[in-house]
Amino acid sequence: MGEKKHGLRRVAGYFVNHRLLNWMPDKPYLQIFYYAEFGKFIDFKNPKTFNEKLNWLKLYYRRPDLITLVDKYEVKKYIADKIGEQYVIPTLGVWDKFEDINFNELPNQFVLKCTHDSGGLVVCKDKSKLDLKKARKKIEKSLANNYYLWTREWPYKGVKPRIIAEKYMEDQETGELRDYKFFCFNGEPKLMFVATERGVKNTKFDFYDMQFNHMNIVQHYPNSVSAIKKPEHFEKMIELTKKLSEGFPHVRVDFYEANGQVYFGEMTFYHFGAIVPFETKEWDKKIGDWLVLPEKIS
Repeated sequence: MGEKKHGLRRVAGYFVNHRLLNWMPDKPYLQIFYYAEFGKFIDFKNPKTFNEKLNWLKLYYRRPDLITLVDKYEVKKYIADKIGEQYVIPTLGVWDKFEDINFNELPNQFVLKCTHDSGGLVVCKDKSKLDLKKARKKIEKSLANNYYLWTREWPYKGVKPRIIAEKYMEDQETGELRDYKFFCFNGEPKLMFVATERGVKNTKFDFYDMQFNHMNIVQHYPNSVSAIKKPEHFEKMIELTKKLSEGFPHVRVDFYEANGQVYFGEMTFYHFGAIVPFETKEWDKKIGDWLVLPEKIS
C-alpha cells in the first residue's frame, strides 16, 4: 500500500510539473499539487497547518488590492505612501518589451526583473560585460510565464507583465544583498528568516524569532554554517512590518539592509506558493496556529 501511495504521488507530481493540468479549476488543481508534495489532501473545511491555510486563502480571500501589492512596480507607490519613499529601491525604467529598453540610458550597474513573476532576474554588475542575448532570453521567458497557473496564486492573474530596471544594491560589509523576511499575522510579526548566499547556488535560510534567536526550522534550503549577524536596523524593520501588515490575516514582508539603510523587498501572501513542506514538520502546525482565517471574500 505504501508503494502504491508513493506511486500516486509521482503521477500527481508528473502532471503538475509538466503543466498538463493548466485547464483544471483552482480547487481540484490545488488538491493534486498539494498531494504530490505532502502525500495528503487539503482539509479546506477545517485547515490547520500554515500551508493548508495559505491554500484556503487562495480560494476564499480575494481582496482586490492584493493585485496591486504583488505587482513589483505598482506596489512601490503604495509603500512610499505607507512608510516613506526612502524605503523604496529606485526604479530606473519600466517597459512592456525587452526591445524597448535603451541600455545606453541605464547606469553601469542595475537589475532587471518582471513585475508579475518570480525568478526572472538579471543582475548587471558591469554593463560592458552584460550578455544581452542571454538577458533577453531570460526576461522574455519570464514575461511569457503565467505565474498564476503554477500555484494558483490568483492575484497574479491581474498583474500586467512588464519589465522594470532597479538600482543595483549590495551591502559593502557582507558583499551581498541579504533578504530579511518577516511572517506577519494581523499586523504582528511572529517569525522571520534571513536568506543568504543567494545567486551562488548555495542559498541558505535561517529562521529567527523577534528577539533574533535562531530557531530550529528548516524549509527547502539548509541553515547557514556561519553565524549571521543581527541586522543593524532589525527593530526598524519590525516597526515597518507592523505598519505594512496591519489588516491582513497573513503577509510575509521582506526587507533588505544595505550600507546602513533599510529597503522594501516585496509583500508575499502565499509563502513558497504554499506547497513546500517544512522539514521540521511541527512548525507547519505551529505557524498555522498564528494564522486566524478571515471571513471569505471571493
